[in-house]
Amino acid sequence: MLVFLTRRIVAGLVLIVVVSAVTFSLVYSDGERIARLILGPNADQAAVVQRAQELGLNEPLLVQFFVWFGNLLHGDLGRSFSNHRPVIETLVNRVPVTLALVGLTLLVTLIFAVIIGLLSAYKGGWVDSGLRTFGVFGFATPHFLLAIGLVVLFAITLGILPATGYIPPAKSPSGWIQSLILPVTALAIGTIASASQQVRGAVLDVMKQDYIRTLRSRGVPLRAIYLRHALKNASAPGLTTLGLQFVALLGGAVVIEQIFALPGIGSLVIVSALKSDIPIIMGTVLFLVVVVVIVNIVVDLAIAWANPKSRV
Repeated sequence: MLVFLTRRIVAGLVLIVVVSAVTFSLVYSDGERIARLILGPNADQAAVVQRAQELGLNEPLLVQFFVWFGNLLHGDLGRSFSNHRPVIETLVNRVPVTLALVGLTLLVTLIFAVIIGLLSAYKGGWVDSGLRTFGVFGFATPHFLLAIGLVVLFAITLGILPATGYIPPAKSPSGWIQSLILPVTALAIGTIASASQQVRGAVLDVMKQDYIRTLRSRGVPLRAIYLRHALKNASAPGLTTLGLQFVALLGGAVVIEQIFALPGIGSLVIVSALKSDIPIIMGTVLFLVVVVVIVNIVVDLAIAWANPKSRV
């Protein structure tokens, strides 16, 4: 297991460096253009050149990347072009909101996808048909439409949940939960629909195996076979889907945070892109890549625990 973990960590570090280099080369390819975006379209050319020199944007791209990466190793992601605050400080204020949104969505997805997938495979018949219909509906409906519908129903019509805003957990745990119920639900419906179908299909495939027939011939209760044997052996496809869903959730969080006015990474990316705040964009990309790598490593470890053959 240690060798398996080491390989995954090394591969993740290589991926972080490669994605950082590619992103850096794309956003820092034209230093004078960046300086002009900062100073405005009417800025004098001499002022643009001077600003580019002050920011080190006139250096060769490779030199700029090594300087940026060296600072990164010391925990320095540079300063924002718009407000001159350290990028790491901005991310620290925004990251907990996005992690709370995506983390709670994954937790809700894991619980309900397993329950729905198992129930669909175990019951069959109209239950299976109804749950599959829900799966198609949830997968096909965009997050923003679900979000708008939830706001209209629970915030405007019933008035039982806040429509927008975010309350930190340190200020009010109950208010924090209430401010995330609608965003998490809007994100979770689609992911639950997709993941539950993967769990259902994987469980049905496992139930066709020879050892399952052996267990049934020995009189092992069907419910115990589903819970103790089929679910564990079918966990690999479900965990893989969950890891892929995490990447999709990060993308969906951009829209959801805008709709519910959550001060997370998604809204930060949009504002930074409009202001051409390159350091913020680079820091955000780096954060997202690191989080995705960590989640994939955790998923790989979970799959390796459930199925030792996957370690090779």
